Amino acid sequence: MPIALASLPTTQTAALPDATELDELLPVLAADSLPRLIVLGEDAGLATVLTHLLRTERLGVEIGYVPVDRTYGSRAYQTGTGSSAAKRALEGKPTPTPLIRDDTGKVLVGRATITGPNGGKLEGEAYVDDVRLFTGKVGALNVSPTLDMPGVRATVVRGLRKRRWVAGRAVQLGSPGALVTRDGISGDRTVPRSSFYRHHEPWLLVR
Repeated sequence: MPIALASLPTTQTAALPDATELDELLPVLAADSLPRLIVLGEDAGLATVLTHLLRTERLGVEIGYVPVDRTYGSRAYQTGTGSSAAKRALEGKPTPTPLIRDDTGKVLVGRATITGPNGGKLEGEAYVDDVRLFTGKVGALNVSPTLDMPGVRATVVRGLRKRRWVAGRAVQLGSPGALVTRDGISGDRTVPRSSFYRHHEPWLLVR
């Protein structure tokens, strides 16, 4: 744990905290006039916390993020890592930040990678807003949040070609079978559709 956080009250949770663990924290935060929760962990852990706040309508809680190592999320949100991220989480100001969720209600923090079954080529058609990303077969589709509006961006993996990111409010995919991996956590089955989009309410990132 970074030294800057050592004197603060802490709660140990699983890497992916469950609803019970988070529900025990929320009353403590609610008692504070300016609640701030600092998440020390990885993108999937922060995504779990934000998903719970989204589902319980508590997006007014200020969130600091302290990843130990660089992650897709730390790059997207420019949080830094370790002690520098801890300092920012303590001393920074809450900034309304686009909240990216998918059609299952789960929040995306760093990156989603969508492939075909068993990691094979992805077949289908995908759009960012009205811009068609691809139709046919590609290696994979990558989706990431952005720090500022419009909120989400996507790119197609095609061999060694340079990747072109397209930003928008929503990314939508239709496919005979797509396997979605969100922040390193793979889905348990293929799906015919997947979408990621900016929620109507932002989250409060301390930075």
